[in-house]
Amino acid sequence: MATILVTGGAGFIGSNFVRGLLAQRPQHRVVVLDALTYAGNLLSLKGLEQEPRFAFVEADIADRDAVRAAFAAHAPDAVVNFAAESHVDRSIDGPGAFVRTNVTGTFELLEAARGHWGALAGEARERFRFLHVSTDEVYGSLGPEGRFREDSPYAPNSPYAASKAGADHLVRAWHETYGLPTLLTNCSNNYGPRQFPEKLIPLMILNAAEARPLPIYGDGGNVRDWIHVEDHCEGVLLALERGVPGGRYNLGADSERTNLQVVDALCAALEELRPARDNAALKAAGKASYLELKTFVKDRPGHDRRYAIDSSHARASLGFVPRFGFEDGLRQTVRWYLENADWCEAVQSGRYRRERLGLAEGARA
Repeated sequence: MATILVTGGAGFIGSNFVRGLLAQRPQHRVVVLDALTYAGNLLSLKGLEQEPRFAFVEADIADRDAVRAAFAAHAPDAVVNFAAESHVDRSIDGPGAFVRTNVTGTFELLEAARGHWGALAGEARERFRFLHVSTDEVYGSLGPEGRFREDSPYAPNSPYAASKAGADHLVRAWHETYGLPTLLTNCSNNYGPRQFPEKLIPLMILNAAEARPLPIYGDGGNVRDWIHVEDHCEGVLLALERGVPGGRYNLGADSERTNLQVVDALCAALEELRPARDNAALKAAGKASYLELKTFVKDRPGHDRRYAIDSSHARASLGFVPRFGFEDGLRQTVRWYLENADWCEAVQSGRYRRERLGLAEGARA
């Protein structure tokens, strides 16, 4: 039975990956290592407590002793690193946490993995993998044409993107210098169940359901390429099992949308699943439709205009094929948030009330 150490496994993408892995690979055991910061919550792993193939370790990936203790205790056959500070707006307000977790934390994981791998022999050494999950934001901003490829130059523009780019470079260097069998995946914007409500889609769903404003940055024309979290997790698993050490794989679903288009699609899905005429909060606010809640606000400093992923390499070499069309995936996501209000309230738990972030004084407009 292979043991997979999943860092950040109580977060959005990590928890979906853990659930999928346990369901699809009965021969695997999963050890989740998570610091349980504001965006990581054991509620996202609820129901796995009694699973004999599941274990949880509360630890920070930047804590050298804790990380090495986890390797010693669980002897993983592979590491999948989802652990990261990931919200661009928060990185503008407080970049230090992003450098610590995303750069220093990745370094500590790599060093612990190198020591563990170096002590292995034979088939165990050949089998070991270190997969680092990254983002398309490391490539910077695209013009109106083209898509990011695996050989696109790095040009990160936010503190978040820069910290992820730094981590990517460390992963590559540990393969080239030490021979550590690493893999890199860079994904487009994720959406789906269990995403912390600071991100665009869950924020808009919850605000609309409560008849709160739907804040749209700038002119709403910034373009993102969207992938359902389950499709992304399937791509990560394929890279882990079929990827070539030292390889990198872009994972996207060819679903480019402007932010304004996303909000309009969300409003349409909400109208289908919870019609405005039945929403008491909307009535109390004097609104006849969800679209009336759209509010244009000051843009994010350094806001990249467009991202788009070319996933042809992953499709050809890994057999990666996304299953969710954007509208169907969005409808499923809206339904999940409407049906899981208790989860939404618990993960916010008074620490975050959907306030605007990322307008640090002195930031460049």
